[in-house]
Amino acid sequence: MVHIAPYRPTPPEVVNRMIELAEVRSGDVFYDLGCGDGRLVIAAAKRGAKAYGIDIDKERVRESQENVKHARVENAYIMLGDVFKTDFSKATVVSLYLVPPAHAMLKRRLKKLQPGSRIVCHDFEIDWWAKVTGFWKPEKEERLGYHKIFLYRV
Repeated sequence: MVHIAPYRPTPPEVVNRMIELAEVRSGDVFYDLGCGDGRLVIAAAKRGAKAYGIDIDKERVRESQENVKHARVENAYIMLGDVFKTDFSKATVVSLYLVPPAHAMLKRRLKKLQPGSRIVCHDFEIDWWAKVTGFWKPEKEERLGYHKIFLYRV
């Protein structure tokens, strides 16, 4: 198993702000790559999006599926899988809490999302060097306490 992110539950205020910044709404197809306990998937589904969570950890997937069931949301799906092998090409919003090397491995696929698609990252930028050169520059950056949120648009 490749370690692409630490498991740290995202605080509720960060979840809410990520969903707001990405303007998640009905009609969106939302993917949380490395979904942890599923809280972003649930929040997106509550906004009317068709929301998918992918995680490689069986325990996180089980926990996420239970959380989705308890939240009683429709259009929320949690799957066991490898984010590097998952087809998220239909996504209009992608959420990431992954370390920068994992972002680098996903950049080419993220660039191919349909124009206008949003990518929202918690704590880790997609590529700090690309930001310096003007490519992958976040549209918005926010700080909530110790947390950072980055919004990108394809």
